[in-house]
Amino acid sequence: MMAYELIFIGLCLGSLLYSNAQQSGKECLQAKARSCGECIEAGPNCGWCTKVDFLQEGKPTSARCDDLAALKSKGCPEEDIQNPRGSKVKIRDNPITNKAKGERMDPSKITQIRPQQFQFELRSGEPQTFNLTFRREEDYPIDLYYLMDLSYSMKDNLENVKSLGTALMEEMKNITSDFRIGFGTFVGKLIRPCSNDQKCVIYKNVLSLTSHGNIFFNELVGKQQISKNLDSTKGGFDAIMQVAVCGDYPSIAHLVQKLSENNIQTIFVVTEEFQTLYKELTNMIPKSAVTTLSSNSSNVIQLIIDTYNSLSSELVLENSKLPKGVTINYKSFCKNGEIGTGENGRKCSNISIGDEVEFEISVTSHKCPKKDQRHSIKIKPLGFTEEVEIFLKFICECDCQEWGTPDSPECHFGNGTFECGACRCNEGRIGKQCECSTEQVSSEDMDAQCRKENSSEICSNNGDCICGQCVCKKRENPKEVYSGKYCECDNFNCDRSDGLICGGNGVCKCRVCECFPNYSGSACDCSEDTLTCMASNGQLCNGTGICECGRCKCTDPKFHGYTCEICPTCVSDFAERNNDFTLIALLCVWIPFGFTVW
Repeated sequence: MMAYELIFIGLCLGSLLYSNAQQSGKECLQAKARSCGECIEAGPNCGWCTKVDFLQEGKPTSARCDDLAALKSKGCPEEDIQNPRGSKVKIRDNPITNKAKGERMDPSKITQIRPQQFQFELRSGEPQTFNLTFRREEDYPIDLYYLMDLSYSMKDNLENVKSLGTALMEEMKNITSDFRIGFGTFVGKLIRPCSNDQKCVIYKNVLSLTSHGNIFFNELVGKQQISKNLDSTKGGFDAIMQVAVCGDYPSIAHLVQKLSENNIQTIFVVTEEFQTLYKELTNMIPKSAVTTLSSNSSNVIQLIIDTYNSLSSELVLENSKLPKGVTINYKSFCKNGEIGTGENGRKCSNISIGDEVEFEISVTSHKCPKKDQRHSIKIKPLGFTEEVEIFLKFICECDCQEWGTPDSPECHFGNGTFECGACRCNEGRIGKQCECSTEQVSSEDMDAQCRKENSSEICSNNGDCICGQCVCKKRENPKEVYSGKYCECDNFNCDRSDGLICGGNGVCKCRVCECFPNYSGSACDCSEDTLTCMASNGQLCNGTGICECGRCKCTDPKFHGYTCEICPTCVSDFAERNNDFTLIALLCVWIPFGFTVW
């Protein structure tokens, strides 16, 4: 069985155990907001246009939600844009107390932190920021509870502790004139209850907090008896928890929670062999410390004073559990110009009496809670009862929603409320005018069914998406028609020739010409009939060209003309050929002997 020594000292401030204590435009459109409320939740720079005729033909209701600058550029007047902003109001901001040393005051009336209370209205994505000031007050009340291990190994130490009350009271007068002390005992899980067959318990409150410790402390400590214990730390945890809340056997996490709730800071005073164990515990318990006790506890008073001064010089802020979707950020402005951010933004160190430090705290909502839920946040320095309370109200709807018309005929026979320039559909209905039933199509895929792959355009901007299907627009000219699953086709946007669609030689289908027989080309302006290329000698293009689209393209540079029959140099060539023939003939005539020489 391992013997150990543990002293628990709770320093509480107050009446209990007192211790000193995003491409904004893109995010707007991507939200696919169906109402003004959904729009303003998408981001702090998103606005909603309430102008009834704002939407262009084929644009969905969600197009009313966009970046403020984009809405104005698209023709929405500023007075028709809903863009509510968050706000903060101080409810209580009492000045920090200037307390003279020796002056006794009700701890609940001492103020070291300001302001004390706020009302926040939070718009999604828009932080509300305030400055918190803390000044360490002189002569602040301190309550100290001394919790002692009565294991058998503490027999010699108990004798030294008997005079602790008087000596400690004298030392603490140098720190504060408002000091109370209490005393309790504990032992570990027992194998044998107590020595000499005396009855004992795991934890016992021997002396409640009193300002007359010099009278009662020594007397009551002197009456304590030594016990025998089984394990090394769990009995101590049990005792600490009972000091804090008189609860059941604790886990470390439960202990940390209750110490924080009751503003308790813990000093573990242990012998050298247990330093490593309790050092690990202090890493898990905020605002706690471990220090080394001499073998007979002769240095306990100085340890308490030194550790108290160390703990009291550090300020650490903590906050209560945040509502879902709410975040908080701290930035500290400490002594000597030191600035802390992140987790270091919660604390300042080396704070002396009279020193003043400041924290910049930002609270941001990222989503709206369930309707009509009320929330608050409490921020306080660890070990202090003082706190800042922030009441939260979430901006989840626009002002224009108050003027809506329920069951409006504008919303497909009363299937929705007409508000903020658009229909907010009743449950089970969707669509621009609430014309669709969710049994037919889900809101998630309705618009998707009206878009071509890799396209952001609904019905190719040539129709309306009705219950997940494109209904194409009508043209003023009844002969001009949009068609196709996504209204991507029409019969009037084909290539033209001579001012005519498809040159008058074909039909425009889905923006592509389908040519009549014997015609080809993108505008059907290429005739495949070769009669127009026939030369007078019965050859296509006189044999000196090719026939393309009903016209000859001469390939011999000497020839030109409609059928490549014109050759200006061809006459002189013929004459030269005739002269040569005549010469040959004459030569043939004058050769003697009656035979021909070639």
